[in-house]
Amino acid sequence: MYTVLSYFVSLFVIVISVFITLLFKNELERMFQEKKDMVPFHICNVLITLMVSFAAHAVMTIYIIGNEFNLILQLVILMLMILPIYILGHFAFEKYKSVYRKYITAENGKVIVLNEKYLKKKKWFSKFKNYNAISKEK
Repeated sequence: MYTVLSYFVSLFVIVISVFITLLFKNELERMFQEKKDMVPFHICNVLITLMVSFAAHAVMTIYIIGNEFNLILQLVILMLMILPIYILGHFAFEKYKSVYRKYITAENGKVIVLNEKYLKKKKWFSKFKNYNAISKEK
């Protein structure tokens, strides 16, 4: 029962860590103006997620539950948990980025088409832009 609890906490930490590392990877790629995925960013993201989940699992197993901790076995199990979650998260994040992309550019950098879904998404927030405008006029 306690083992399931420790793996559940590790799974929760893995999901949060994958989401955060994918956000950082996206921002780094935008900062370096990379058009394609960079493999070193993926490797670093998986290693960061492994370190965070390994620490969470170690704390749960050793200090809270009080069981022994097998280093190599836990690394393998956590890596087998991380890889599918990271791959699915990466594909979901790439699909989200492609659907809500602001515009499509040509080879020379000129804007070809503005994305309608992005414009619709931005319209929703514009409703609240002048929310207090009536009270300010009085």
